[in-house]
Amino acid sequence: METSPANPVEERNTAQPQQQWEKNPQEKLDLTTQTRQQPQDLSTEILEPTVSSDPASQALETSQGTKNLVLGLEGDSDESHGSSSEMLEPPPASDLWPCPDGSFVKKILVRGHGLDKPKLGSLCRVLASGLPIESGVTGDCTELTVGIGPWRDDTWGELIEKCLETMCQGEEAELQLPGPSRPPVRLTLASFTPGRDSWELEASEKEALAKEEHARGTELFRAGNPERAARCYGRALRLLLTLPPPGSPERTVLRANLAACQLLLGLPHLAAQNCDRVLEQEPEHLKALYRRGVAQAALGNLDKATADFKKVLALDPKNRAAQEELGKVIIQGKKQDARLAQGLRKMFG
Repeated sequence: METSPANPVEERNTAQPQQQWEKNPQEKLDLTTQTRQQPQDLSTEILEPTVSSDPASQALETSQGTKNLVLGLEGDSDESHGSSSEMLEPPPASDLWPCPDGSFVKKILVRGHGLDKPKLGSLCRVLASGLPIESGVTGDCTELTVGIGPWRDDTWGELIEKCLETMCQGEEAELQLPGPSRPPVRLTLASFTPGRDSWELEASEKEALAKEEHARGTELFRAGNPERAARCYGRALRLLLTLPPPGSPERTVLRANLAACQLLLGLPHLAAQNCDRVLEQEPEHLKALYRRGVAQAALGNLDKATADFKKVLALDPKNRAAQEELGKVIIQGKKQDARLAQGLRKMFG
């Protein structure tokens, strides 16, 4: 017994295109030719290439369409933006050097020669423009020694030194500073004498340089300049951290002093970190305990601040500063409790 097809309609539809092709082959060929001659949208041509009897020709057409689409997206066509000679090209990436701390971006205007760069102790002859008078560096040739001297204490000195350490002899560079409408600063490194890396210094030399920085930092701190003092303490600390174990005991003093500067500069989180390092070595360091308590109070960690001030008073019961700060923390804690209680009453009352 024969059974009928499951779907006779589909069977007829499947056979129909073949029958039409056999009946009108010339009509089908004309339709294909007409389709290829009609202009199409570029994106459609890339996504749905037209039918071609020659596979090589089809690949060539698709490749050309892709090229045109990419050029259109990048905006490099002559019709839309003019000739390439009229466009301003950005400087090569190799001519730009952003300082890791974000203080400036150096753009090389004239490349120097050689590979050597100034190091610690290098005497540099520098020409500059665009710097304020207080920087001490003018358009005339100025001699600056890397790593030595009070010229590095202020913001401009620190910035210039960072830039000089990346320059080759004869290099001219433009320093692009962050912030709105700040004019660029130009530096030219005319020449410099050889210097040494910090690892090339003897331990005694590092300690001597660190003592100079420490003394300079204390002088600046007493003069009411914690920002410049912090730079000196930081440089001294970096020198001493390269000494072999057990290291210099002066590091704890420098960290405690640096924490004092950071508190005045509104950086309590950094101050707390430096005090932590001091207390790891000397758990009963009074100044570190007190300054960490102040930092924790500024960060809103009242329980930790209370604990630090109580430790100070346990070691020095007559410490007036710790007594005053502990009283402030207790009052602040009561205010917080009152606000919390008021909020709970509103929520559940």
